[in-house]
Amino acid sequence: MERNQIIGLALIMMMLVGYQILAPQTEPPKTNPATQTKSSATAAVAPAPRQLDSVAAKAIYGDFASAAIGTAKDIVVETDDVRLTFSTKGGNVKEVLLKKFKTYTNAPLYLIDEQSSKFNLELPTNKGTINLADLYFTTEASNQVITTGKSTKLAFRLPLGANQYIEQTYTIQGSGYLIDYDVQLVGLDGLVKNEPTRLVWQDKLKQLENDMAENRKVVTTNYYSDGELSDIGRGQSDNVEEKIEQPVSWFAHKNKYFLSAFITKGSSLSNATLKSLVNQSDSTYIKTMQSEGSLSTADLKAGKGNFQFFFGPNDYQIVKNIGTATDFGDNVDLGYAFLKPLNKFFFVPMFSFLEKFFSNYGVLIVVLVLIVKLLMTPLVYKSYVSMAKMRMLAPELAIIKEKVGDDAAKMQQEQMKLYQQVGVSPLSGCIPVLATMPILMSLFFLFPNLIELRQQSFLWASDLSTYDAPIKLPFAIPFYGAHVSIFTLAMTVSQLVYAWYNNQITPAQVQQPGMPDMRMLTYFMPVMFMFVMNSFPAGLSFYYLVSNVVTILQQQVIRRFVNDDKIRSILEENRRKIASGEKKKSKFSDMLERSMKAADEAKKQADEAKKQVEAKRAQAKKK
Repeated sequence: MERNQIIGLALIMMMLVGYQILAPQTEPPKTNPATQTKSSATAAVAPAPRQLDSVAAKAIYGDFASAAIGTAKDIVVETDDVRLTFSTKGGNVKEVLLKKFKTYTNAPLYLIDEQSSKFNLELPTNKGTINLADLYFTTEASNQVITTGKSTKLAFRLPLGANQYIEQTYTIQGSGYLIDYDVQLVGLDGLVKNEPTRLVWQDKLKQLENDMAENRKVVTTNYYSDGELSDIGRGQSDNVEEKIEQPVSWFAHKNKYFLSAFITKGSSLSNATLKSLVNQSDSTYIKTMQSEGSLSTADLKAGKGNFQFFFGPNDYQIVKNIGTATDFGDNVDLGYAFLKPLNKFFFVPMFSFLEKFFSNYGVLIVVLVLIVKLLMTPLVYKSYVSMAKMRMLAPELAIIKEKVGDDAAKMQQEQMKLYQQVGVSPLSGCIPVLATMPILMSLFFLFPNLIELRQQSFLWASDLSTYDAPIKLPFAIPFYGAHVSIFTLAMTVSQLVYAWYNNQITPAQVQQPGMPDMRMLTYFMPVMFMFVMNSFPAGLSFYYLVSNVVTILQQQVIRRFVNDDKIRSILEENRRKIASGEKKKSKFSDMLERSMKAADEAKKQADEAKKQVEAKRAQAKKK
């Protein structure tokens, strides 16, 4: 730049600065505090949508223009369980408050509201598609309270002419969470085409529990189609869309413990499209579930538009028999197919039964453990006796080991022969373990879905349906988390103690070359399980903790009733009777004998084949 340009720019900058300093400052006008408050409140409220004039309404809505202009009015119906708010704009359910539940912050639990839920019915009219949610209905209903045993009907009508109207009717019971919903198009053959009416429900599921990450994993849209229950969105952190070819009988937007569902009573929902939309940065809504489908307009005209809504807890005792919805109880995840009967017919009814006597769920879990262990006592006793027999044979197994050396096949063969001689089945000790596994797995699936544990406190845990976290870490440990669950730690310690105790009473197995030490694995697994369980419900960790402690005590009691000398004499007597033929061999012994004969025959054939190969090689070398 030239010198004159630099000087010119410098002078301009000085003039601007001097003007800012020397120019007189105007004093801001003083405002009335009341007026200022009112203005702030007005600014905070979103501007109301501009009302259509009659000309614009006619251009957009055609024959429905008269219903496009109006003022929304709320109708509130309160029952023993819910408070429902309906709006004359759209004739829809605007807000649902579940009276008997709170959010994790102890705030009132609004399952849906005007901001989170948009329910649309799009009619195929001669003018084009019209969304009923944009139109204003009339009603003669007023705010009311209904008690148990009574019911009421709310009719929202959109009049269009002489004996021409759209009517949406809601039938509400004094208790429960099911609402009958009927839609009827009367005298509209000339205005509404017989093309499908499109249903679109966009539902932003709120964070009602404390663990956002866990909530995002379990939020789904469940739907019943083609005779089976399916879902979309489970465990998905990305947007998912699925088109359903078969008709859908019902669908449910499932939060962790609550449902918003649409159920068809007559014709099903066809050409359904389900979406699960995730915004990872959103801390208010977990996911947005959008369900779309086609309803038969002809059925709506014929008075067959009969449906139901369900707004309530995902409690198996409540949802197992809901209206006309087949398998609606499967919204409660009771585990894999082979585990469901155990949860469905034992644990869930047992919880309901014990709730009548115990209000503290920590105590209830202890009682449940005692009941299960009492039922398992015969199997545990049989297992302990079997292990005692195996322990008596340990010295003989050690002698066999010295004879056969490192020949694993020979060692196994001789070991089975010894079991056959004394009439011992090593599998009998595994039966209680195998019987216990379905119980532990059933509870593994049940406890995270058991609404009964929600917000139930015990000791330091404020909510047994989620992890207890009295200790927060300033950092996150991979696969573990940023918190320490005391119940999980106590459960891990109890598992390690049980593993140590079990190894003391279990006969030492002869270690084969190259095989892992099974005793070390019993100590390793509880530590690995601790990482898995740290973010699981505290109620589940507490159940496992109590179960381990009771099992150790149970075996201590059984041990006092088992006489080692008596067992030793039984083994010797079995040996004598089996050798003399006085006692028939058990099915297990017969199986062992056949297996050993087959193994011997296979070994002989292998040795013979090996000799023939070696002989041929020797002859080939001579040539």
